[in-house]
Amino acid sequence: MRARSSSSLLWKFAVAAAMLAFAGCATLFRPQQEHRAASVVDYLYPNASEAPQLQPGTTTLRPPVRVGIAFVPGGQWDSGASEQARRLLLERVKAAFAQYPYIGNIEVIPSNYLHARGGFDNLDQVARLFNVEIIALLSYDQVQFNDTRAAAMLYWTIVGAYVIRGDKYDVQTLVDASVFDVASRKLLFRAPGSSRVKGSGTLASFSERARHAQDESYTKAVEDLIPQLKTAMDDFRERSKHDAQVKIENRAGYSGGGDAGWIGLLGACVLAALAFTQRRHA
Repeated sequence: MRARSSSSLLWKFAVAAAMLAFAGCATLFRPQQEHRAASVVDYLYPNASEAPQLQPGTTTLRPPVRVGIAFVPGGQWDSGASEQARRLLLERVKAAFAQYPYIGNIEVIPSNYLHARGGFDNLDQVARLFNVEIIALLSYDQVQFNDTRAAAMLYWTIVGAYVIRGDKYDVQTLVDASVFDVASRKLLFRAPGSSRVKGSGTLASFSERARHAQDESYTKAVEDLIPQLKTAMDDFRERSKHDAQVKIENRAGYSGGGDAGWIGLLGACVLAALAFTQRRHA
């Protein structure tokens, strides 16, 4: 009887050791750093060896303007949101634009029309195809650090033992909103937002918790972006009043707006497009 009890105990320890080893192996297969990014610089300036220098030139805006909304294409292995999720959200953005009288037409541009490293040539093609003059682009950069050094804990139950790992994660996100005039290839204004989310999860729940942290980090980055974007818009509005490189020409039949109208449009365009991240991670 004592021998049987001793044998049972040894068997349980053997199972526990195997589970600890399995947990360790599972952790080894998890990368210590995961990177998801879609860069507006990589898209518009694919061959640039240094930061691009924007060329001076006159930007002519003709209200009611025709606006396109798109997301910067990510890299080959980027695991961003699905096209369906993007499309559904951008349709909501389109509905939000309909209330502004200085908008003539709004086009939601599917991701497959924007090619990775496509440059302004690709942007020009998209603008001609969808008949838009201004395009709001969203880019992002998110890094998730996985701490695989957290110790595993062994739990005994009436039916045996099981292991719970306590891996940690640290998700850092930067979201950038950029609005371009296609004809002049001029960046009208931009603003960044950032966030950092920390947490931990068991071996079984790590992926789910980490994914939730990614969503939360996007949301917080957008929350950080919005007030900075408003400040950038206000600064741009003041500068444009005395900027000889910005010209406003109302279309026939349109008499509203002035500089405040089209600048408000651009701001609304970018702020509405940011709802993609908020909707995706709500």
